[in-house]
Amino acid sequence: MGSDRLLGLCFLAASRLAAQPATPAADHLTLWYRQPATTWNQALPVGNGRLGAMVFGRVAHERIQLNEETLWSGGPYDPVVPGAARSLPEIRRLLFAGDIAKAHDLFGRTMMGKPYEQMKYQSLGDLDLVFPGQDSVTDYRRELDLDQATVRVRYTWRGIRFLREIFASAVDQVIVIRLSADRPGAISFAAELRGTRNDAHSNYGTDYFFMDGVPPDGLRLRGKSTDYLGVAGKLTYEAGLVARTSGGTRAVDYRTLRVTGADTAELVLAAATSFVNYRDVSGDPATFVARTLAAAATRSLAAIQADHLREYRGWFRRVALTLGPATDRDSMPTDRRLAAFATTADPDLAALSYQFGRYLLISSSRPGTEAANLQGIWNDSPNPWWDAKYTININLPMNYWAVESANLAELEQPLDKLVREVAEAGTATAREHWGARGWVVHQNTDLWRSTTPMDGPSWGAWPVGGAWLMTNLYEHYRFSADPADLERIYPLLRDQTRFLLDILVPHPSKGWLVTAPSNSPENFPGWPGNSEFFDEVSGIALTARTMTAGPTMDMQIIREVFAMFDEAATRLGRDTSLLSEVRTARPRLAPNQIGKHGQIQEWLDDWDEIEPEHRHLSPLWGLYPGREITPRTTPALAQAAGVTITRRGVGGCGWSYAWRAGLRARLGDGAAALDQLRGLLTKSSLPNMFSLCGRALQVDGNLGAAAAVGEMLLQSHQGWLDLLPALPPEWSSGRVTGLRARGGFEVDLDWDHGVLRLATIRPTRSGICRIRTSAPLEGRGPKGQFRLNPGPAGVAEFPAEAGAEYTIRPLASPRRPGPR
Repeated sequence: MGSDRLLGLCFLAASRLAAQPATPAADHLTLWYRQPATTWNQALPVGNGRLGAMVFGRVAHERIQLNEETLWSGGPYDPVVPGAARSLPEIRRLLFAGDIAKAHDLFGRTMMGKPYEQMKYQSLGDLDLVFPGQDSVTDYRRELDLDQATVRVRYTWRGIRFLREIFASAVDQVIVIRLSADRPGAISFAAELRGTRNDAHSNYGTDYFFMDGVPPDGLRLRGKSTDYLGVAGKLTYEAGLVARTSGGTRAVDYRTLRVTGADTAELVLAAATSFVNYRDVSGDPATFVARTLAAAATRSLAAIQADHLREYRGWFRRVALTLGPATDRDSMPTDRRLAAFATTADPDLAALSYQFGRYLLISSSRPGTEAANLQGIWNDSPNPWWDAKYTININLPMNYWAVESANLAELEQPLDKLVREVAEAGTATAREHWGARGWVVHQNTDLWRSTTPMDGPSWGAWPVGGAWLMTNLYEHYRFSADPADLERIYPLLRDQTRFLLDILVPHPSKGWLVTAPSNSPENFPGWPGNSEFFDEVSGIALTARTMTAGPTMDMQIIREVFAMFDEAATRLGRDTSLLSEVRTARPRLAPNQIGKHGQIQEWLDDWDEIEPEHRHLSPLWGLYPGREITPRTTPALAQAAGVTITRRGVGGCGWSYAWRAGLRARLGDGAAALDQLRGLLTKSSLPNMFSLCGRALQVDGNLGAAAAVGEMLLQSHQGWLDLLPALPPEWSSGRVTGLRARGGFEVDLDWDHGVLRLATIRPTRSGICRIRTSAPLEGRGPKGQFRLNPGPAGVAEFPAEAGAEYTIRPLASPRRPGPR
């Protein structure tokens, strides 16, 4: 990785130290266990946005698995197929004629990127620690302290109390492992830095690593990334470790570091790759690692740890959440607590899961880093599920749904960077694969910003990935209300709008403008004869074909992007000709429709789903994360959305539960939203609280659940603040501080017996603050007390000044307003 880029990360983290708030620590913000992890899926994560580690907590033979976010297979490559768009007219003709099998195959033969798949996120290796003789211990405890971003392992052996502490510092760009005991001279161990190879590809893999000792007190791991799918592995990488001890001795025996009889030991680890950006791999990881370790050597562990806490807490302590009534369940190990939650109320566990989601986002996405992938930054496998890439047809957008409301807005910057890079790379894809202006990315991308259709037509024939990501970036502007944010994203929005206008075609029988070809991720329409077939691109038998024209989600996303462009171009006074095209096209888009079951139709025709309980909820995008379906403005569609959620059932991946929780919250049904959160935590989560998809750890469910909890407490997508819009009865009392709302507001809420007691609102920009209420409210601000009376629409408003603080409380026992 480039030294300048990494030094910039250190500067960004260090520049935040002065902003640390003084909120006290909270003991309930801890995941803890009475046994070590037996598998990687049970280990506990630490991360600084770039470096990640999974701590097993094993006593005699500890494993700390390591990641560096830019270690991927392959290197810079271009999968664009020149002239692919020449097949589009025939694909569309076949599709509209109902010959979907031939349309599918022609897309696969002519419009797929080459290679068909993308690169894989890789593991850096392991820090292996052996503690001689420590095979029978008592008083064992393994914990992740969310308030300190630190994993601890405690146990007693032969009357000696041992403690391990592991954290990842963004300020110093190192992972630190501190080993201590309550008896002098008790710390003895052997350490190795071990690399990882792809054993499934060992006969033809081109990756390699070297493990070396660096006398008198260090270890080094060097290596090269692997080729994959004909793409040469171009990355080199290095990790270095230095030991510092108090008392005892330390020595290097070939590639093993041995510490004997120390009072304490501190292991400081740095790592980097040669990645500079998606086109440049000329960085010098060895120099960066050496400089980083040398800089850390000039600082005491106390100073490194103090700066780590100040920087990390500057993010984490922005939001505090307490849900009641209180229970004594904090005293239960987290794995037992998760099991009990299936049948027992535990409001504080929901609060813990919310803060765990925020912790994972802080740990995997910082200003200057790459965006959080499917697994955040944690992966132990050279062949991770779904390659641990950036999957855009739900997972990557969901990773950032909570970033604004959870008061972590700056952590959206890595997503912004990814979108800018795929827009740059996707300009050629739009031109060559779709014959269009602007830019496109399909359902996946990787570190090298591949933007072409991949995997196969069943997934890759989906041209609105860039449009969905633009809605994430526009939400950043809606929350900040900062014109500079609008200026910054406007060129991306304009060029995505051009692409969408160019790919829309009139449906020959229905007349609407539609996307063609596309699919409704990743569901199978039950049109007559659609059944299992053998796909010549993926080389596997698939349940059915997905290709269609104008699926409902495409239309919802495009309507939203067109509305965003209309608002942006109007406010900035630009691109009047393009704006006229948008205003002409938007009313012609295929509308939402209600089907024979009372559901939102997923496709233009009222086909059933071959998998009625499919994990994706694509036709409900317009309800959440979109905003065109609401109980107040479109009650019939909102009711139909509820039918669709019910028909989808209660299973699926962790992220499916999270999405349904957010959907139920948007419908105002807090109890049903909590049921989905309960399902996520008890049926589709691992003991370490990571969300589960199949057999794979994924962060999207955790981050989506955090967003859903935010939606249950505060909504603002309709232009006003909706306070406690979907409060579950189990959360009858509680307090939250630091939530953010669209329009530039920070909000605290305090409630009891399910009723708001006090709201505190801090505007970051001057303007009108609107609050949904059915009863008069009493407000107090810098100019004294005032009264808020709801208008005919059930919304009260007052002028708010940037930097001021306003308290709002009910004048009398409020009634819940009507539909939102």
